[in-house]
Amino acid sequence: MDESGGAPGPRVGVRDVAREAGVSTQTVSRVLNDHPNIRPETRDRVLAAIAALGYRVNNAARALGTRTTRTLGVIASDATLFGPAVGIAALEAAARGAGRWIATAYADASSEASVRDAADRLLGQGVDGLIVLAPHAATLPALTAAHPGIAITALHTGDGSRRQADGAALAVAHLVTLGHRRIGRVSGPQEWLEARSRETGVVRALAEAGLTPGPVWSGDWTAAAGAVLASSVAEAVRAADGPTAIAVANDQMALGLMAGLREAGLTVPGDVSVTGFDDHPDAAYYRPALTTVGLDLAGEARRAVAAVLADSAPPPAPPRLVARASTAAPHL
Repeated sequence: MDESGGAPGPRVGVRDVAREAGVSTQTVSRVLNDHPNIRPETRDRVLAAIAALGYRVNNAARALGTRTTRTLGVIASDATLFGPAVGIAALEAAARGAGRWIATAYADASSEASVRDAADRLLGQGVDGLIVLAPHAATLPALTAAHPGIAITALHTGDGSRRQADGAALAVAHLVTLGHRRIGRVSGPQEWLEARSRETGVVRALAEAGLTPGPVWSGDWTAAAGAVLASSVAEAVRAADGPTAIAVANDQMALGLMAGLREAGLTVPGDVSVTGFDDHPDAAYYRPALTTVGLDLAGEARRAVAAVLADSAPPPAPPRLVARASTAAPHL
């Protein structure tokens, strides 16, 4: 039924658009497929007809004729977390900028079978390639082996992994500049490639500063995990040779850690400085406001889309340190 309560009208097709614009159906098809050899005034006339008639592209029908649906498959997991959630939004915007759409399938990232099933569902829809969000270490090799003819990438691979490491190193370098020499860390789950990259950056920065790595805790990216670890972190901080700063692998765990440290009677940054990673939109409103690292996620998404399409894209901007109130010189 339409909004007036009557029966819906007949579906508008390519022939209707061609008749409205005064062109051939072949010309309409070329406009829909971004063919370069179309005069601007002709393209504008066809687009105006499409808008006037409310024509919608039938991707399934297009795929039969062009062998492309102009759709990219995204395999996502843990979308309740900030990183994957904003990653989906960034990929959707990047795909739209490239004249594509995305179709998303959710999978248990720790299960190769689940990831393969998600890939099969997307490939069954005729997607033109796959982008994996927050992959586990075995995910990409498993997908590549299962689908050798399909373009597959991840949101943070190659140079993207290096930028993750560089961002984590920025946080540690900031702490060193403030005078910290005993720096502990809370890492993400090590089966995640992003966690490994960030861990690599922390270890590298400590080595470059000539510092011995401090105690290490591991969480699952959530604020709850940071809160659970707080009692153990507080005990370490109170030790005579305990850490004066903690580099946390993401903002959500840092939020939980700071809340737990307050419950344990410690102040941030008075007793211990804390850094995060991701520059969550709420990070500036934590108490204290969180020092963190931001990535050019829009640029990373454009790179991933370009990689699947075998196109070129400007490299993402380097990571940036966002210094706020959760870090200060140590009180020795």
